[in-house]
Amino acid sequence: KQVLLQRVRDAERDLIFNEYKDRKGELIRGIVRRFEKGNNIIVDIGKTEGILSFREQTPRETYRPGDRIVAYVKDIDREARGPQVILSRSDPRLVERLFEAEVPEIYEGIVKVVACAREPGARSKIAVTSRDSDVDPVGACVGMKGSRVQAVVQELRGEKIDIVPHDKDPARFVCAAIQPAEVNKVIVDEADHRMELVVPDEKLSLAIGAKGQNVRLAAQLTGWKLDIISESKFKLMEETAIATLQRVECGTEKVARSMYRAGFRAVEELADASDAELSGI
Repeated sequence: KQVLLQRVRDAERDLIFNEYKDRKGELIRGIVRRFEKGNNIIVDIGKTEGILSFREQTPRETYRPGDRIVAYVKDIDREARGPQVILSRSDPRLVERLFEAEVPEIYEGIVKVVACAREPGARSKIAVTSRDSDVDPVGACVGMKGSRVQAVVQELRGEKIDIVPHDKDPARFVCAAIQPAEVNKVIVDEADHRMELVVPDEKLSLAIGAKGQNVRLAAQLTGWKLDIISESKFKLMEETAIATLQRVECGTEKVARSMYRAGFRAVEELADASDAELSGI
């Protein structure tokens, strides 16, 4: 009897796995059924149940049995002891799929979501581009009077969403990603894959964001390490570096400024420079 029951259970699990394996990476709608230990939520998704574990839930979201829920199908685990369908509400790809459902241009492939960075429950940033020069990718995602983006915000229970245009030029892309702050100057260090962004003093806190959230999301979105510097601090650093470079033998202020423009910031860097680089200055 035990063997028969086990075989029946295995056959049922195989049927469910085969039915849902192609739905990995999609949105799925279900109804909250019950709560298990560790605050995991069991969701009825039709022919089977899915599990929304506590770490895949979004902070500040609460559910009760009978509530409708939209989740991202993160994985189908054939070997799981409980429900096989693993759901997520905190995955950045949930935001992408919600926009795909709301924006016909994304579904049709005219507009593409290039990257997405997310702090679940607080804020998301998505970068979009368009294959058609006549279609504005940001406008398509925002919709008439913000209707499309508002539908996504509502589904995410009020999470703020920034939509930025993607640019092949990394510096321009980073400037767009750090919005709503303005950037006066960008210093790119390709060797370390780092950028220094110089912003007006009054926009410094806006660029960094609450608890560093804005700059953290911009760094995630672009893949660059970002340092935010205020205009006054940058000028001070510039004058200090030029004064240091002036201490070199035969170093006038004009030569020191030329060295600074060539990318030298300290005397030690000059020691490592080639003769050709220095003779050019």
